[in-house]
Amino acid sequence: MNTIAAQEIKRRGISAVDEKLGKGPVHVIKNNEPMYVVLSEERYQELVKAEDNAYVAGVRESLEDYKAGRIKKGSAQDLIKELGLHK
Repeated sequence: MNTIAAQEIKRRGISAVDEKLGKGPVHVIKNNEPMYVVLSEERYQELVKAEDNAYVAGVRESLEDYKAGRIKKGSAQDLIKELGLHK
């Protein structure tokens, strides 16, 4: 893990992070715990795009389930009964 202490950033400024970013995301350690992760803009955009793609894929899958008739309508009470969770 590529880490830097928060105190080091406070002492040296953002250039301390810049030096480490070339090796990947930088985990900032505060009070002996990882608290933050600093990413390059390029990596951040990759993650945002991947998240958007996953969301779209989930919506498409839901639509396919609906079109294929794999969706059942009912209330929460109906589901509780179906699962045998009612008292």
